[in-house]
Amino acid sequence: MSRDTPPTYTVVSFHAHPDDEALLTSGTLARAAAEGHRVVLVIATAGEAGLASGASDPVDLGTRRTRELEASAAAIGAARVVVLGYADSGSGAVGVRSRDAFCDQDPEVVAAELAAILVEERADVLTSYDPSGGYGHPDHVQVHRSGLRAAELAGTPVVLEATIDRARITRAVRVLRAASRRLPVPELPPMTNAYTAHADLTHRVDVRRHLAAKRRSLQAHASQAGGSDGPRTLSLLLRLPRPLRALVLGQEWFREVGRAPTGVLLDDIFASLRGPA
Repeated sequence: MSRDTPPTYTVVSFHAHPDDEALLTSGTLARAAAEGHRVVLVIATAGEAGLASGASDPVDLGTRRTRELEASAAAIGAARVVVLGYADSGSGAVGVRSRDAFCDQDPEVVAAELAAILVEERADVLTSYDPSGGYGHPDHVQVHRSGLRAAELAGTPVVLEATIDRARITRAVRVLRAASRRLPVPELPPMTNAYTAHADLTHRVDVRRHLAAKRRSLQAHASQAGGSDGPRTLSLLLRLPRPLRALVLGQEWFREVGRAPTGVLLDDIFASLRGPA
């Protein structure tokens, strides 16, 4: 590599289910891939216990969602996809989820498996989730716990918690609840303690130039556009009119573990690796 050639890095993005990568990180990952970095997706489950229109057999749904994941990865430009094969815990309700549910696994066991991939890939960055798992899904909380430990075991230098600015999503939920009187919208959980407070964020990544790739990633997960529970978040995002797309989908948020927030949000997930500007 010449002195004038910018370095390239490897980012491993760890998620609970197919479509999580599209919703939270697809713009950032597409941008990284377009800039020449290696992008690897690691998904804990096949999402076989998820909700999907017309789906009844978990094995068939898991197979379908794995195919959708491959299409999403192609849209992003990911170089590799690994599905760990843990059982999707679905709603996470005790007595309903599988006895082998991902959320009930020993985080040390999951971490060791993920750490092996991090070492094999010589990963520079791992993306996982914030401590609440976004909105509290038990599989997402497990991604946070086991991801943090895996990075420690592997010596991965940068861990980024994929999240959403809590203030921003709280405002959006208020608007959607008002709109639900006239338009079908998905069920919206309380956001009081969901995701990450604005003051704790370290990164706001501009992905507007990669919205086409992000939309293709979202579109790949067709099974998640609708379900027996009514309209889904993914479907709502895909129906956004063009003027709103960049506003709603054009930014993605992270908190870097170990980096003190300064109030100035970084637009580069590799900033800590590059050193001072």
